[in-house]
Amino acid sequence: GSMMAQAYEKGDFILRVGATTVDPDSDSSGINLPGVPTLHTEVDDDTQLGIIPVYMVTESVGLELLAATPFEHDITLQGKGVNLNAGSTKHLPPTLSLQWYPRAGKNGWQPYVGMGVNYTIFFDEKTDQQLNDTLAAIIGSDPKSTDLNLDNSFGLSAQAGMDIPLGKHWAINAAVWYIDISSNGKVSTDVANVNFKTDIDPFVYNLGIAYRF
Repeated sequence: GSMMAQAYEKGDFILRVGATTVDPDSDSSGINLPGVPTLHTEVDDDTQLGIIPVYMVTESVGLELLAATPFEHDITLQGKGVNLNAGSTKHLPPTLSLQWYPRAGKNGWQPYVGMGVNYTIFFDEKTDQQLNDTLAAIIGSDPKSTDLNLDNSFGLSAQAGMDIPLGKHWAINAAVWYIDISSNGKVSTDVANVNFKTDIDPFVYNLGIAYRF
């Protein structure tokens, strides 16, 4: 009947919208401050509104852009007996993927896999007062200004997902990405700078709805 989910066709435009979670698997180079055990950065997760358009280039190949409202992450410095609030950053992780839909031409569930490229833009980086106080104690004077800067990141991504049709136009979407995000970070004060490299390498999850135009 007319409510049956139809196979995707060349030229279809699909919009997926949902709750998108960035779950970092963070690792960083050691950060060495005088008199403090070696520290590493930890980045917490965040959920935002994902807006994910897809254009079907053929019935089995799609081009997808992962976009979302800005994610915000708290950054902590962790080491032996140390858990220090370092600051926070916002970021946008636009990711362009080429997707393959193995059930091309068939009705029903539409699984897909994809490979792509990610460009992560960090902005609105802030340092936390706890970091400022710690730096002040180490250097023996209060840094007048403390600045956190994270370089933007370019890396590869891989993904898998599924559209579960709810009729001709609507579907439930579930998807996961793994994204290679690495950044060089710098905490600068008027007295000293601390450089570090951090691999955020998140899994990104989306659960939401899809509409086929």
